Amino acid sequence: MTAIAPWIWLVFGLVLISFEMLALTFAMLMFGIAAILTALISWILPIGGVTQILLWLVTSSVLCVLWFGLVNPKLKNKTKAGLGGEAWIGEIGFITRLPGDGIMGKVRFTTPVLGSDEWSCRTTAPVELGQRVMLKQIIGNEMLVAPVI
Repeated sequence: MTAIAPWIWLVFGLVLISFEMLALTFAMLMFGIAAILTALISWILPIGGVTQILLWLVTSSVLCVLWFGLVNPKLKNKTKAGLGGEAWIGEIGFITRLPGDGIMGKVRFTTPVLGSDEWSCRTTAPVELGQRVMLKQIIGNEMLVAPVI
């Protein structure tokens, strides 16, 4: 097989990268980058068509593995910001003020829940100051918590 002209690889790579703007999966981006790299290597080194295709396949595979295996998982947003109250059910906090007759208690969370790390609370059972509690329900501007056993 005769060598594929480097400009064909360059155009192929740019077309794939252009299609990525519509797909938004980053897969075609990796294939496009691999095609551009193949074009650059083909301009520098005289390699045959089969070698060029193999180079493109290997480079595409390596880039996809690097992106989807190493980089992309670290970019995932692990916060619950913007989610409804149900996403926070089960969060663990601790009592900073005991609830009493007509007095709301306070619970503090290590991770801010719905934008605040301290909330007014009611409890489902008696609790002690500093005791760990689990969020059971959000009712307006207060939380219903239960002791963690």
